[in-house]
Amino acid sequence: MDEREVARMWEENAETWAHLARQGYDTYRDLVNTPAFLRMLPEVKGLYGLDVGCGEGHNTRLVARLGAHMTAVDISPTFLRYAREKEIQEPLGIRYLLASSAALPFADASFDFLMGTMSYMDMPDQERAIHEAYRVLKPGGFFQFSISHPCFVTRRRQWVQDGMGRRYGVICGDYFDPPQGEVEEWIFSSTPPELKTKLRAFRIPRFPRTLSGWLNLLVKAGFVLECFAEPRADEETARLHPEMADTRVVAMSLIVRCRKA
Repeated sequence: MDEREVARMWEENAETWAHLARQGYDTYRDLVNTPAFLRMLPEVKGLYGLDVGCGEGHNTRLVARLGAHMTAVDISPTFLRYAREKEIQEPLGIRYLLASSAALPFADASFDFLMGTMSYMDMPDQERAIHEAYRVLKPGGFFQFSISHPCFVTRRRQWVQDGMGRRYGVICGDYFDPPQGEVEEWIFSSTPPELKTKLRAFRIPRFPRTLSGWLNLLVKAGFVLECFAEPRADEETARLHPEMADTRVVAMSLIVRCRKA
């Protein structure tokens, strides 16, 4: 599956995705992944940053509010339309561009930092995307991104439950040599049933790697590995939002920070 086909799928997803996310139904993002990402983020005030795979711009805006001068790219025109409309309503100085992660339209050493929140695992040419991230970073700049956890979000997975139906483990398979370009269909789990019946599920092409595959890709590009996190909901969040309890059993996502020497 090439990038043109991937872009077509994300463009088809974008309208529903943006609509549901802005109503608060992307709970994994809002309650677990993004808070952990921001906690791990170094000081960015006054720095020039690039968000790769920005979607409708939610996380780009959060980082801009921390004082960063943000540029953001995505392959979906609809996502960018939503992001630009929000920028008009609430100006933060963010520049949004239609661009591929594998061919970033910027000069070498253009940015102090790059970020990507839950986007790089869905890119068909990850090796090229990582090299592009390295190219447009200034020396000493950092690259922080989050992905579905390579070890626990695998093609074959099954929850293990106790007699009360509580999940306490997961069986994972097809970890090595995972299929490339396989399409998953799902919708945000917290979406109300009456909406689920009216909306088409997202179609997400996946390009998974093993954990060592990701780390070796970064090292090969020249990055120095710096910091990692495996987000999970705290006890209170899991109590108030039971769908988040899964994140206290195994890690559902991985955050990586590395730096250009």
